[in-house]
Amino acid sequence: MATIRLDWWSKSVAGVVLGFGLAISLCGLFAWLSPGGPAATNKYQLTMWLAAPVWASVLSFVFLFRSGARAWLWLGGANALAFGGLFACRHFLS
Repeated sequence: MATIRLDWWSKSVAGVVLGFGLAISLCGLFAWLSPGGPAATNKYQLTMWLAAPVWASVLSFVFLFRSGARAWLWLGGANALAFGGLFACRHFLS
């Protein structure tokens, strides 16, 4: 039986934790930057259902990183950029 490499645990946790944050922030950016802003009718349902495929995609592609540390660094940076953009949209577009 093959053993699971230690990197895989680190990558998996990075994908679950940071992937969720990235999915939520990207859905927020979608809501703010698409036509009508976040208050447009029928946008809530699409934004809610968009989070799961984005999170699953991040969780799937996290195993392409060379190491767990790189996954944490890149996804952490992507989270910082996405949440920074989200807060900028909330500040300047409201």
